[in-house]
Amino acid sequence: MRVVRWPLLFYLASFVLAVLGGCETAPVTGRSQLQLVSPAEEAQMGAVAYNEILSKAKTSNDPTTNALVKRVGTRIAAATGRTDLQWEFTVIDDVNTVNAFALPGGKVAVYTGIVPITRDEAGLAAVLGHEVAHVTARHSAERMSKQLALQTSAQAIGTFVGLNPELTKTGAAILVNSLMLPWGREQESEADHISLIYMAKASYNPEAARDLWIRMAEASKRQSRPPEFLSTHPSDETRVKQIESWLPEAKKAYQPPK
Repeated sequence: MRVVRWPLLFYLASFVLAVLGGCETAPVTGRSQLQLVSPAEEAQMGAVAYNEILSKAKTSNDPTTNALVKRVGTRIAAATGRTDLQWEFTVIDDVNTVNAFALPGGKVAVYTGIVPITRDEAGLAAVLGHEVAHVTARHSAERMSKQLALQTSAQAIGTFVGLNPELTKTGAAILVNSLMLPWGREQESEADHISLIYMAKASYNPEAARDLWIRMAEASKRQSRPPEFLSTHPSDETRVKQIESWLPEAKKAYQPPK
């Protein structure tokens, strides 16, 4: 019979208490989240990553596009009610990249390649609302927390049953990678959901989000993409269906422009 050492029991008990004390809820959806990373730590990591990315990228000097992104981004940010975040919106000059991203602390960047697909302010609001939602829902910290929890648990169990440390480490990494894909899709869908509410509160018609993803689906047909179960993002078709199911809720929050 294996004798369990008290340090290991103490370690496991401490970890369980930390997990139980690290629960938060996402805005709008109210989904329970595991958060083991503090907002301050998350924001600091976001700022470092943002500066590193921008140091290697070419920022746009086009005054019209910059003014558009800043105007729409500011309205979306105001709709979140998060005045504690240092919101910053940057345009990266890269017509071949149809994308945008957000980092913890309120750092958001839009590639010029996605602007033609957004077509208008409402379409851009759908993109920025999605990215802003990642920030307010603290999705980056949640992913780090889940990864930390999985790896720590797997390694602790490996130690408990006497597995080879290297084998335990490898197994934990495989487990994390296999589970992070659906977690990623869950967060992407949640960001779409939250974005609709932010758009509505910022006086952008939330139906523009559905129209945006229909256009994105058309654009993506020209690209080779992995099947949904192998992707961190839901398919465009799935996103459109989900958005349509959330539109009634969003329309209740919609405040038409005066």
